[in-house]
Amino acid sequence: MACGGSRTAFQSKNILCGLCELCVRSSSPRDMIRPILKYGDSVLHEKARAVDAITPDIDRLVNDMIETMYAAPGVGLAAPQVGEPLRIFVVDISIGRDPNGLMVLVNPEFLERDGVQLEDEGCLSVPGFNATVVRPLRAVIKALDREGHERQLEADGLLARAFQHEMDHLEGTLFVDRLRGIKRDLIVRKIRKLSRAGKW
Repeated sequence: MACGGSRTAFQSKNILCGLCELCVRSSSPRDMIRPILKYGDSVLHEKARAVDAITPDIDRLVNDMIETMYAAPGVGLAAPQVGEPLRIFVVDISIGRDPNGLMVLVNPEFLERDGVQLEDEGCLSVPGFNATVVRPLRAVIKALDREGHERQLEADGLLARAFQHEMDHLEGTLFVDRLRGIKRDLIVRKIRKLSRAGKW
């Protein structure tokens, strides 16, 4: 998910989380900022596969995803967005301001979803576009953390929306795919035009 604007995450009604000042983060020399794939890349439109084990390669991938998410900046990033079709995503709706805000979810599954919220969303893989998307108001999810321990997390509001947004990525779905009618058609046509012009 993308970030932008000037309001805080909890004040903003937009999924563009609203934090414009990022905290300075130290990076390991082994961590790297990876290119983020854009709408239309085949990896983004395929279902990701489960992670069999938390290996050193998976740990490095998670580190890279975290650095990439904060650098973008964004409130969430799924492994397919950096070209890895694995069921992993990272989320931090505070974008580093809350030391406990970062979440790493491996092989996540929804246990409960209820309620409805309608807000604008953006996506790091669909830069420059946003639209109103239907999301659950509350969600309960289970997943492995980066140490391989199972966790259960309950979220509402922005965090629930972030969970659903990133889970969609693991299913090969982007927020554009959830739109209907002229709004979706307009975005897709603009993306195709940008792609033909070599600007996508």
